Amino acid sequence: MARYFLEFAYNGTRFHGYQIQPNGLSIQETIQKALSVLLKTETEITGCGRTDSGVHALQYYAHFDFEGALPSNLIYSLNGILKKDIVFYNCIPVHDTAHARFDASSRSYVYHIDLRPNPFRQETSYYCPFASDMDMGLMQEAATLLLNYKEFDTFCLTDNDAKTKICRLTKSEWIFNQWQWEFHIKSDRFLRGMIRLIVGMCLNVGKGKVSLEEVRQALDQKTALKQAWSAPASGLLLTDIIYPYIDRNDSGNKKRY
Repeated sequence: MARYFLEFAYNGTRFHGYQIQPNGLSIQETIQKALSVLLKTETEITGCGRTDSGVHALQYYAHFDFEGALPSNLIYSLNGILKKDIVFYNCIPVHDTAHARFDASSRSYVYHIDLRPNPFRQETSYYCPFASDMDMGLMQEAATLLLNYKEFDTFCLTDNDAKTKICRLTKSEWIFNQWQWEFHIKSDRFLRGMIRLIVGMCLNVGKGKVSLEEVRQALDQKTALKQAWSAPASGLLLTDIIYPYIDRNDSGNKKRY
């Protein structure tokens, strides 16, 4: 058996998240069916992480094992089957123990907010008509505050089964433009629902509904915010996953399919 990494992107609007669900179509199920048809054998994939229903990925990796020679036109064929919501870029040979989830050294997300309706971003952004009334300085302070902490019980869904709430953040910042805002965050790992809760917190701070002191107290005491709010899924995109053995600037030294 040889192991391969698939690199792809997806619009999650019409899917019930990445992971296979008993009562809804998922990214994982859709790809496995297409891959199994092309490889003529039941093929399972392991993703780099779970994204919730409606969340998108500009970059995503999943690994699979296969014995024999891959079709030379695998990427072209996958794109032909799955059309527009899932788009494949590369299939990269990796070492036998490479793991799409556990080997990632960092992950980055961006959250999009539009201050006026945009017909081209309705599925990939959150339209917030009252954003212009918010205190952007306080929102930036709230984002920066997170870099002082490693344990994030405050921004973890109650049904989360994670064994540890430790996440090592290296970026947490807002970029404010006239009609579009972006929240950028980078860490070695994230908890389920964490980023949408953080974005909701920052927006509530900007509105004056939550104070910075309340955020500090919640983080220090590892408790949830009384005014906790999870921002809509539509604005969240997974943007960048880093592996120590995949060179993002690789011009083709490794064989790709």
